[in-house]
Amino acid sequence: MADYISIAKVGDIPEGEGRSYPVNGTTVAVFYVNGEYKAINDACPHAGASLAPGYVEDDVVCCPWHAWQFCLNTGDWMDNPGGKVKVDCYPLRIEGDDIQVLVQPVG
Repeated sequence: MADYISIAKVGDIPEGEGRSYPVNGTTVAVFYVNGEYKAINDACPHAGASLAPGYVEDDVVCCPWHAWQFCLNTGDWMDNPGGKVKVDCYPLRIEGDDIQVLVQPVG
């Protein structure tokens, strides 16, 4: 069973940006948007690009390679919300000044 893992400190991620972190065999993109941290799988399902450096507007990140857009709250691909194409979202919490994420181990 996985537990929350500290990946960064509050303030490490500037507003409107993301950073990627390895967690339990998965790379997680953590974004700081509108005063909230959000965690999704870092790999775009289209071609595998890192989503962390993508352009962020409101609660949507745009993949830097081919402009696919994903909701940071649901993981939905914005061209077909609620469809089968999406990225995983992960529970995240703040403990003291640590940003912690919960990701089940791969394998």
